[in-house]
Amino acid sequence: MQFDASKRSFFKVKKTIATDHLLPWIKDTQNFLNNCSQCGDCISACPEQIVIKGDGGYPNINFDLGECTFCGKCATSCKEKIFVETSESPWDKKAFINNQCLAFANVYCRSCAESCDSEALTFQLGLSAIPQINTDLCSGCGACVAPCPQQAIAIKEL
Repeated sequence: MQFDASKRSFFKVKKTIATDHLLPWIKDTQNFLNNCSQCGDCISACPEQIVIKGDGGYPNINFDLGECTFCGKCATSCKEKIFVETSESPWDKKAFINNQCLAFANVYCRSCAESCDSEALTFQLGLSAIPQINTDLCSGCGACVAPCPQQAIAIKEL
């Protein structure tokens, strides 16, 4: 039986379940929605405490709380068959910077780059230093999200 989000949210204003920030190693969203028991084991297993109960009670990552270290504890703690092997790539998500970034207003800020261990964020020199993301180096871990004073960075699917 397929999961029908419209029935779950019948008495709510919201009509869909947000699946933008699913956990790493979830490759099949429909399988996740059909089989996640919402037990919370992945929430309590996360050492970074960034896995939260999201829409419909499903676990989601909140990058405002910190970064994902891809430790795999969310996947290994789960009793359901919703995760792929943690030896696979965790996801195809990368950081994206919107026009709220202070650099676009000629304000010096390098909070995102200072928090990026993989050095995926650099600054193009010119009249003002504009941030550039090297998608080959970016793991989509979200380390750059919380430090941004403008909430100008989001982790999104490629």
